[in-house]
Amino acid sequence: MSEAVKGPASYFPSIEKKYGQPIAHWQQIVRDGYPAKHMELVAILKDQHGLGHGHANAVVAYTLAQDGLK
Repeated sequence: MSEAVKGPASYFPSIEKKYGQPIAHWQQIVRDGYPAKHMELVAILKDQHGLGHGHANAVVAYTLAQDGLK
């Protein structure tokens, strides 16, 4: 039996469904915003791309952790 996805990645199916783009798309936007800080990257996703705060925060947190920046 597979374990349930936890943490920021648990938001990914709903993010992809709601905004119509794969997570890799949103992660690239975050990476293009480096070296901005966490909340600056969240603001980019919210203000320029229309993501909700929780969704933007999940993508940023996951991407920063994946890239070893958090």
